[in-house]
Amino acid sequence: MDGFTAAHRLTCPIPPRISPHADAVQRWLTGWVHRCGLPPTSRGAQQVALGGFGRYAARLYPEATEDDLRVLAALFAWFFLLDEECDATGTPEPARLRALLDAALSLLRTGRAPRDALRGPLRRMLREAWRTPSRRMPASWRERFTDAVAHHFDGVLAEAANKAVGRRPGLAEYVELRRATSAAYVSYTWIEFATGVPVPDAVYHHPAVRAVSEAGNDLLSWFNDLLSLERDTATSGGHNLVLAVAAERGLPAGAAVADVVRRWQERMRRFAQLRTAVPPFGPPLDAALRHYLDGVANSVRGTIDWSLETTARYRAPAAADGGR
Repeated sequence: MDGFTAAHRLTCPIPPRISPHADAVQRWLTGWVHRCGLPPTSRGAQQVALGGFGRYAARLYPEATEDDLRVLAALFAWFFLLDEECDATGTPEPARLRALLDAALSLLRTGRAPRDALRGPLRRMLREAWRTPSRRMPASWRERFTDAVAHHFDGVLAEAANKAVGRRPGLAEYVELRRATSAAYVSYTWIEFATGVPVPDAVYHHPAVRAVSEAGNDLLSWFNDLLSLERDTATSGGHNLVLAVAAERGLPAGAAVADVVRRWQERMRRFAQLRTAVPPFGPPLDAALRHYLDGVANSVRGTIDWSLETTARYRAPAAADGGR
């Protein structure tokens, strides 16, 4: 069994959710990127339209208002286009990437960034998408968000540096690196913005809650690695869980896929156990806890459903049971 088929056959017990505003926000997003300077016929605009980032945000944040969902969809599209810009040359260029990512982080933290590093539609999109949360959310949240973005950018740069010299990370190193490159921790910070329920530090940083966050990250990352295995075999320089398992354990591709499927299924069982094991914090913190844990679960299920909805990004869809 190949990774694509295996991903489609995984069963996720988390119930699917999606905002009633999903399609309206997706239509808005297509027009928004054009207004930000991406020509309708450009590769980036076409990928945003095909990628369904409005529907992706709607799956992760089903309780958000339509206006807030627009903000979230815009940020999802921006991160995707930034990732595309990072890969624009086809050859890893760590110095160029560092300048680009440092400029983006500077704009988030200070409102300023070098124009020669972050320019054009990417700059305009980030400025516009960031306006509402930067004004509405408290400084503590903005710091939490930018710290998560910095962690993600560090992962992107580490992967680029590996690829530039042909270095393949070992299995344990790859799992940790993948938690950064997935940007899942960035998406978790948006749960507060989407629900309007602040998550106090006592909840957010509690070890039991962090364990749930980490497991959710692994689930959505490993699922993506299975789905994109064919592409990653050609382009990722070993940065895929299946490839890391195959190299470390000396397994052929099919056996490595089976190993990752087993790991994913065990991680899903553990995810459920970890959610149940989170202790109560007492009112009113338990309401924030529930929203946060539900948001992490939505991130897992939403990423799976969105990925299966947009498998044209990787290859033509195969006949499958839909992975439900």
